[in-house]
Amino acid sequence: MDKKYYALKLLPPRPTFFQDITEEERSVMQQHSAYWRDLMDKGYVVAFGPVLDPKTVYGFGIIEAENEEQVKSFIASDPALKLGTYE
Repeated sequence: MDKKYYALKLLPPRPTFFQDITEEERSVMQQHSAYWRDLMDKGYVVAFGPVLDPKTVYGFGIIEAENEEQVKSFIASDPALKLGTYE
């Protein structure tokens, strides 16, 4: 089965998140980054990182997966779900 590419957008819990992040939130975001780096090492992630849009900062990733169920599985295991939501 051919793999497909999916774009993910992680919305922060509040507009000022990147200016006033707490130590606990920073820890979660470090776990989030490690999680996606591991998936990148396994060949599932093409690119990911913050987007510094002047209107709002958010996370963006491009992943390669077999189907939407696999994408949902990746998202469900992301530690950042404690803080934000995905589009």
